[in-house]
Amino acid sequence: MAQPHPSSAKPRPGFPARLEVRNASTPPVRPVAPSGPVPAHKPKVHLAHGVGLDSSAVRQSMVNKLAQQGMTDAAVLQAMGSIERHRFVDSALVNQAYEDTSLPIGLGQTISKPGVVCRMLGLLRQGNPGRLGRVLEIGTGCGYQAALLSLLCSEVYTMERLRGLHDKARDNLRHLRLANVHLLFGDGMPGYAKGAPYAGIIAAAGGEAVPQAWIDQLAVGGRLVAPVSAGAISAGKQVLMVIEKTPHGVRQAVMEGVFFVPLKSGIA
Repeated sequence: MAQPHPSSAKPRPGFPARLEVRNASTPPVRPVAPSGPVPAHKPKVHLAHGVGLDSSAVRQSMVNKLAQQGMTDAAVLQAMGSIERHRFVDSALVNQAYEDTSLPIGLGQTISKPGVVCRMLGLLRQGNPGRLGRVLEIGTGCGYQAALLSLLCSEVYTMERLRGLHDKARDNLRHLRLANVHLLFGDGMPGYAKGAPYAGIIAAAGGEAVPQAWIDQLAVGGRLVAPVSAGAISAGKQVLMVIEKTPHGVRQAVMEGVFFVPLKSGIA
């Protein structure tokens, strides 16, 4: 049985949450050199049954394609086969819900490709045989990734700066009755210090660099996965960055290119 992460020892803050003011005095972390390829492996995942878009066959097909792309984390694939993605997109787009494509969710935002979501969750969990402890998600969006995180982590704090999306995520998640997911409306740039330290932090928007506040709130042994501007590596592009906090400092690695909406401060 996996031991609980150190971050799970701290009692969670009360609700409703009160968000901290951003501290912009600390320098950001910027990307470094790319890392190596992901090994190919195709784990078998068995899902529950249903009919139509609720059918396990539809989700199994998506999971099989993700495994063929080299996604190796069986727990992540199991989660993606369990959460019904079509419930998180507009009715006009449900027939595209299980394609490996991003889809609009309103207010200029998108739900990320299943392949990208699966990859980021795998990077967040890498090397962890059991559930992660407390995790912070920056950018709730429609709530899909928060639902996946609920199956992979003991507790999830997810922040959204756009009121319309915060309300949409709340409505989308209501039927799942996820007691370990806490929806926060507020600016994600300063993170959420009251819930720290976190076993993991994952972001669904990309800035010029990773805010130092996120790194400060990461537990020793924790991992952070976020898109950032590629900068000198490739002007105008984004890459995935993985940051690990160790007892001896911070390690970072740059992964493949991605495309996310811009990371912004403030609420709207």
